[in-house]
Amino acid sequence: GGCWHQCCPGRNNTCWASGSHRARCYCDSYCERTGDCCEDYRAVCRHAAVGCVVGPWGRWSRCSSLCGVGSKARSRQVTVPPRHGGEPCPDLKQRRGCLGEHPTCGTAK
Repeated sequence: GGCWHQCCPGRNNTCWASGSHRARCYCDSYCERTGDCCEDYRAVCRHAAVGCVVGPWGRWSRCSSLCGVGSKARSRQVTVPPRHGGEPCPDLKQRRGCLGEHPTCGTAK
């Protein structure tokens, strides 16, 4: 057995092979953290690994509330998707609180 037939990104419990002594070994990139990679993982999977690359953050959106507490959001795009067990993509969206201060807010009752 071994990883020659598959390499998976992230944590994927279905990405395994029979290792020595019929024990399960894994071919997902998470196996490096847990220490249960197949013996050929580095040779087969890591040489071809391509980590995720993302572009810059976009502008923050307008506050979702004209008056009072709301939220703003921004996002970014994946420019190079991860392949062959490369590092997964970081968050592509962010949200933060805001306070709507439209000129009509003070006149509303």
